[in-house]
Amino acid sequence: MNTKILSKNITALLTGRGNNTLKDKNILPVLGKPLLSYPAQAAKEVKEIQHFFVSSDDINILNIAAKLGYKKIKRPAKYAKPDSQHIDALIHALKLIKQREHFVPEILVVLLANSATIKSEWIKQGIDMILEDENISAVVPVSLNQDYHPYRAKRLREDGSLDTFFDFDNIEVSTNRQDLEPSYFLCHNFWVLNVEKSLFSANGQKPWVFLGNNIKPIIVEGCFDVHDIEDLYKTQKWLEKNLYLDNSQVTDKSRGGGA
Repeated sequence: MNTKILSKNITALLTGRGNNTLKDKNILPVLGKPLLSYPAQAAKEVKEIQHFFVSSDDINILNIAAKLGYKKIKRPAKYAKPDSQHIDALIHALKLIKQREHFVPEILVVLLANSATIKSEWIKQGIDMILEDENISAVVPVSLNQDYHPYRAKRLREDGSLDTFFDFDNIEVSTNRQDLEPSYFLCHNFWVLNVEKSLFSANGQKPWVFLGNNIKPIIVEGCFDVHDIEDLYKTQKWLEKNLYLDNSQVTDKSRGGGA
């Protein structure tokens, strides 16, 4: 028995708001299940996680997650606006957990309700990394993307013409993406937080200051969150490839064959 794991309050927090451009996106069906059920179930399969909560302003999100074993945290409307900051919802949830359950999570697995591109083994890997090294502030999935490298990005000048974001006067920058330093982007499917060193840290990296300043990556491919209908189709393809096919869960009927 791993006593180090048992000595930690490891908690999953599913987050999703109802006020979105794509109406009800967090509960839209993908392969016959609400979108949020995929991250919720992925966390449920990680035995190290001891507590499960859901934060939302939307009663449908709360009720669906509750059926999956997540305790409800009703998010105030001021933390559920399009311009609301995620950190405010996280801090609100932690305060209520402390008030109701009388503990503060030491490791918090934040699950994004609008992303089904998630695997249980990734969540476990993130937890294990923090348990092995308590100086880590957060573990996050990232993907390599040289096409959208920051050195290749442009901004608009006041006159409408393009300009660089950086001063390249003393830097040689290749036009070949392969020559550039590897550029990684957060997947925004989940984050594993060492709460003391992330949410309550004073030196977090912008813009996601709540991740702290010692962030370790889990390098993955093809993960994304849902913003429009096309993303739902992409999600289905990802699930069929990465979960169903990899785990041999596709039936003859779902392949198009006879029963």
